[in-house]
Amino acid sequence: MLAVICISHSLFAQDTSMNKSMMQNNMSKMKDCLYMKDGKMMAMMHGKSMMMKKDMTLQNGTMVMKDGTVKMKDGTTKKLNENECVYMDGMTGNMEMNDDMMTDSTDKQ
Repeated sequence: MLAVICISHSLFAQDTSMNKSMMQNNMSKMKDCLYMKDGKMMAMMHGKSMMMKKDMTLQNGTMVMKDGTVKMKDGTTKKLNENECVYMDGMTGNMEMNDDMMTDSTDKQ
């Protein structure tokens, strides 16, 4: 009986640490991007979200302004919609993350 309890406990501890490790790996695999959240431009860098402090020029020459305006390398412009993002290579997409992943304690005022 004692052996069964010890084995069960170690399996549970292993499962919990694997889940934590998987979550950390998923956070680190998220692409860095700039996105619109609640009408504000945010930057996702290394799995952490923060308010965008200044206009940025990306690797391919795309410019992203703090007001959500994106000026592509070819000169076309667009305004980002809520949860729309621009990756560091200039490609655009939609954010598919929960609110916990999109906020950071440093954003609170």
